[in-house]
Amino acid sequence: MNTISLTIQTIAERISGLVVGDPTIAISGIEEIESAKANHLTFIGGKQYVPLWNDSRASAALVNQDLAVDPGPGRALIRVPSADLAMAEVLAMFQPPVPVGSAGVHPQAAVDATAILGDGVSVGPGCYVGPGAEIGAGTRLYANVTVLDHSVVGTRCILWPGVVVRERCRIGNGCILHANVSIGADGFGYRPSLDGRSLVKIPQIGTVVLGDGVEIGANSCVDRGKFSATTIGAGTKIDNLVQIGHNCRIGSCCVIAACTAVAGSVTLGDGVVIAGCVALKDHITIGSGARIGGASAVGADVPAGQTVVGYPAADYRQTLRQWAALKRLPDLIRSANVKPSAAS
Repeated sequence: MNTISLTIQTIAERISGLVVGDPTIAISGIEEIESAKANHLTFIGGKQYVPLWNDSRASAALVNQDLAVDPGPGRALIRVPSADLAMAEVLAMFQPPVPVGSAGVHPQAAVDATAILGDGVSVGPGCYVGPGAEIGAGTRLYANVTVLDHSVVGTRCILWPGVVVRERCRIGNGCILHANVSIGADGFGYRPSLDGRSLVKIPQIGTVVLGDGVEIGANSCVDRGKFSATTIGAGTKIDNLVQIGHNCRIGSCCVIAACTAVAGSVTLGDGVVIAGCVALKDHITIGSGARIGGASAVGADVPAGQTVVGYPAADYRQTLRQWAALKRLPDLIRSANVKPSAAS
């Protein structure tokens, strides 16, 4: 149970915010504006939420400093440049402790005699660490994690239950792999046999290399290269249920949302943002800083800095014009007194 209680003044000082209203109010929890109760802190990051403040039961709110909001009697505001970023800091203040295994190897874990474990490594029950594997100092392997032969996991990493790191893969420092992430499974490589009666599996002899600070959500998969390595750059964040195909090159500080499928040999530059349920065709390049809207199907290269959306994906301005035109089509048909054919 969370028993943390901080005053508005204390919170404001830690996030360099400006208090408007009563600074002595005690905050014991964080909640959305519509669900908040007394002694809760909420946040107002956009003008669409301002009208909700008057009816909210929250005692205080983090507010973007450019929004016109009054605290009202008995309440307080903390004005900050970005309520979203400030809320991240405040959530860390109130975060309940996560499970932390004791340093060392659990009696029900299996660690090969040739594996190398750094100082303070925690290996939970049911884990397997294979021959020649290396686990860096301060890394935590929760229950049932598998790190196969000659793989390297860096320092201060967190591998939640069920993670599998296949042979010869490399995980950078400070990475977080959530439950049931698969690193280094075989890439999807098959060719029809000469007689056309079967499929020939193409050996996948490459690896996977993750840079420092990569975080990968639950049940996501990063396949090993057919040759060379599938790479993910430092600081990239990948959501749950994402598929990264073999020989992809993902840049640094990219954001890839849930249910996205990235086919083999795709290249992403730095800072690419991909919304949920996007499909990327194989052997294309997405330039640095590009943005791809949700549920888009991308079949061609996207220049750096461009925003695309749609099925097939195109420049968002063009796609929005097409969607607007389609909405007007029934009215245009009626106004032209054109009867649709039976085939339509």
